[in-house]
Amino acid sequence: MARRDDVYNITEADVSAADDRDNRTRRYLISMGIRTTCFIAALLVEGWLTWVLFAAAVVLPYVAVVLANQVTQKSSHDVLSPFNLNETAQLPPGHPERIDTAGA
Repeated sequence: MARRDDVYNITEADVSAADDRDNRTRRYLISMGIRTTCFIAALLVEGWLTWVLFAAAVVLPYVAVVLANQVTQKSSHDVLSPFNLNETAQLPPGHPERIDTAGA
């Protein structure tokens, strides 16, 4: 059997589909919670802040959907460089001392 020099790091594995889905659902629900808060606050305040909060309540669904549809990807700093067995440092050959156990 031929020896393989390629060593795979577990850090190269992608995020599981369930974890990715859970993260995207969480981001969507947080955005929708902020939208609901903006809408309710817009009904309670007066002046220019009312229009800002209504505008945020109108724009946030688009932002929430865009963020929820964004698939989690690993960034380049999360991935370790490949480990190459041929380039690893090795200890120099040692000179073991002879132990004479016959005289003991």
